[in-house]
Amino acid sequence: MKRRSGLRERYGASPLHLLLLLCSFALALYAGIRLLKGDPLGVVIWFVGAALLHDLVLLPLYTLTDRAAQALTGVRQAPAGGTHRMPAVNYVRVPAFLSLLLLVVWYPLVLRRVPGYRSATGLDPDVFLGRWLLLTAAFFAVSALCLLAATARRGRSHKPRREPAARERS
Repeated sequence: MKRRSGLRERYGASPLHLLLLLCSFALALYAGIRLLKGDPLGVVIWFVGAALLHDLVLLPLYTLTDRAAQALTGVRQAPAGGTHRMPAVNYVRVPAFLSLLLLVVWYPLVLRRVPGYRSATGLDPDVFLGRWLLLTAAFFAVSALCLLAATARRGRSHKPRREPAARERS
């Protein structure tokens, strides 16, 4: 047998994956160069502060929150030979992550921390909190519907089939 020594064998993925990875590194390098052009010391201080805040405050906080959610939903490991099911806690994790991501991105507007927003844009800044709350409610509602559908599907697939009862002869 002839052994193939192609790129996929050596790299472990397709050439398209490698191309996309190299393009993303090039884009990140370009963005980094543009970002550091203005105030490099301020950017470095901001990144170090953000990393410390994340690692020392936020990571323990959301780890504890996730552990509490796991305890409340009763997450257990699947048996070794059993089928893999998505834990119920994921139906809380996903909408919470999306909601918090939107809050992190838009918090100045959601919390009305942008002075002069109306005069600069002509838009009403008072709508962002309500919209964020509506989106958060929609995320959790869709997640609850997905949980109900998964529970119903799992309930149907685990019910034993009933054999028709044999009629007794009199």
